[in-house]
Amino acid sequence: METQKTEQLNRGEFLRSLGMSSAALMAFYCMGTLTSCSKGSSDPTPSTGTGTGTGTGTLDLTASGNSALKTEGGYVYNGSMIVARVKGGSYVALSKACTHQGTNVQYRLSQNDFYCPNHGSEFSTTGAVEVGPAGTPLTVYKTTLSSDGNTLTITT
Repeated sequence: METQKTEQLNRGEFLRSLGMSSAALMAFYCMGTLTSCSKGSSDPTPSTGTGTGTGTGTLDLTASGNSALKTEGGYVYNGSMIVARVKGGSYVALSKACTHQGTNVQYRLSQNDFYCPNHGSEFSTTGAVEVGPAGTPLTVYKTTLSSDGNTLTITT
C-alpha cells in the first residue's frame, strides 16, 4: 500500500506565495493591457504638417501621412490635436487628449462625434462634453482650407 506524502504550508508561507502570484499577475495585466490607457501612448496615425507641437500650423493635405483627411470620417493626430474630416466634408480640429485621463480621442463618423476609448467619454464636434466621465470640453482650433484645397491652416 502506497502512502501519500502531503506538504503542509504554514499560514505565512501560504500568504507569501499568494502575494507573489497576485503581484506577478497584476504586473502582467498592467504591462499588457493598460498601456493603451496611458497618456504617453504613441499616435497610430502620422501626419505631415508644419505645426509647433501644440497643433497649430498647417497641414499638407497632399502628403501621404494626411491621406485619411481625403474622406469623410478620416482623422489624423497633429501635435497635441486631432484633425478630422467630419460629416458634410468640413474639417474640425480639437485637442486630442480626453479631459478625463488624457487618452487620445477618436472621431466617429456614424455618431459625428469624438469618442474616448478609455472610459467612454463623448464630445461634440464643437468640443463640448456629451457623455462623461469627462467634465471639461476639448479645446477647439480654427481651421481654414486653402483655395486650392491642398493646405489646412490651424490656429487658436
